Amino acid sequence: MGLDRLLQVAITQLGVGDVCECRRDAAALADSAGVTAHRPGALERAHLAMGDWRDTRARLADVEARMVAVLDDLGLTGLVTTIAGLTPVGAAAILAETGDPARFASPRSLVKHAGLCPRDNASGGYQGKTSISGRGRPGLRLAVWRAVWAALPNNPVMAARFAHLTTREDNRLARQQARTACAAALLRQIHVVVTRRVSWDPAIAAGSTPLHRAA
Repeated sequence: MGLDRLLQVAITQLGVGDVCECRRDAAALADSAGVTAHRPGALERAHLAMGDWRDTRARLADVEARMVAVLDDLGLTGLVTTIAGLTPVGAAAILAETGDPARFASPRSLVKHAGLCPRDNASGGYQGKTSISGRGRPGLRLAVWRAVWAALPNNPVMAARFAHLTTREDNRLARQQARTACAAALLRQIHVVVTRRVSWDPAIAAGSTPLHRAA
């Protein structure tokens, strides 16, 4: 019964092409001699894989600690983490890709550098689906994309913006498109916070207070 169930799951969830592999795995598990003979080797491989995993986690923690230390030396940790939901590691990863945000004339220029600015798809009377340009630095897009995933549950302004974009009646966005819009907004906010050396203001981020008035 267990084998039949395994094959049924393989067909419905994995696809017919994986059924043969499931049959081979099931046959290997049913062969007590084979499993017993290969058990030491399997355990050794599992032990080596766990060792690699622990080593990778240790090296990752070391790199993240050094990134945050650089952020501390620049006096930016306290500023960027005023943005709700943005962690020091997330901010450091973004700034490692942007370099000094002050080299960009405006927040929009930074968004363009990341390839997150909209690209119009129109010709004459035809209006196609608008997408991002995809130019610029892929590493920066990845860093800010990851930061948005972490920030959304902890940033009320971003969460409200995301909910609005995905539920509005006119020009409703798909969830991925809404996350892209939030990523562009996060980059703009980082540019303002870092270049002006001001704390993040949720009222300004929400658009209820003009930036020049708050400054």
